[in-house]
Amino acid sequence: MPPRHTDAVIPPPEEIVVSSKRVACDGGGVLGHPLVYLEMGEDDFVECGYCDRRFVLSAHAHPENEYLDPAARPPEAH
Repeated sequence: MPPRHTDAVIPPPEEIVVSSKRVACDGGGVLGHPLVYLEMGEDDFVECGYCDRRFVLSAHAHPENEYLDPAARPPEAH
């Protein structure tokens, strides 16, 4: 068994500030993961189960709107 490095620094997961309690995550980049939609519920944050990204609600959040696209991506990405 290889030795464990107790002093190894593991970078924290990426934290993204959002303005809606509903978010979408695809892992970003070419080697992402399947697109998943996440709901914060009563909390002010949610973490992606695939990539551990943490989405944090902005202090200037706006009310939910059914027409708001949680996966805002450029048209050529679809």
